[in-house]
Amino acid sequence: MTTANKKGHVPRENAALTTVSKDTSNSADAQRARLLAALETGPVSTIEARRDLDIMMPAARVHELRHRQGKNILMTRVPLPTDGGRLHSVALYVLLPDPQTDLFDAFVAPSGHHTTALTL
Repeated sequence: MTTANKKGHVPRENAALTTVSKDTSNSADAQRARLLAALETGPVSTIEARRDLDIMMPAARVHELRHRQGKNILMTRVPLPTDGGRLHSVALYVLLPDPQTDLFDAFVAPSGHHTTALTL
């Protein structure tokens, strides 16, 4: 649980966002790159993406990462306070590992025959 500081603001828990590249471009490509770099360090909320990464529409960038780059990004809703201290239900995005190739799809039997299924 977090506590408010003197000004009533809740301190950021994800300090990794401050280490993300300071690319100032507002192009969609640059925003996707910033978001992906942040997701590689841990979860990113809508509030953090807007405040720390300067991405005003993070859902659009997540959509592009999923559908253009094939990234596996999970979204869940969580209650988080804004800098003003009010709680909002916001998206929390998590980058999951890329799906691994199914080992049975590429299995080659000792006889040299390719198989797509393993019979037990």
